[in-house]
Amino acid sequence: MKVTEHTIEWQGMAVSIRHVANWSDTGVDHIEVRSIKPQRAALPITETGYRSHFLHGEDLESHGGAVAFVTQWLDHEARSAAWKEHVRASAQLSLF
Repeated sequence: MKVTEHTIEWQGMAVSIRHVANWSDTGVDHIEVRSIKPQRAALPITETGYRSHFLHGEDLESHGGAVAFVTQWLDHEARSAAWKEHVRASAQLSLF
């Protein structure tokens, strides 16, 4: 079992990516994604700032590895109407 950890900047946020190759000797990899600055900030793949995801190692490598996979996943989901609305609403000041 090999564990790697990376931090990327995505749309002004620091995001942690933890990848466990061959998790529990199953041939399946495990990825944990966390927003770390701001801490627990919503991401297009999670409202809580944390996401756990399992996938086959071959699938992960076909996307270029953990960092490339997560970056592509975030970019893809950021095109959703729900995320665009979240960004719009977050940019406005709330009086309540």
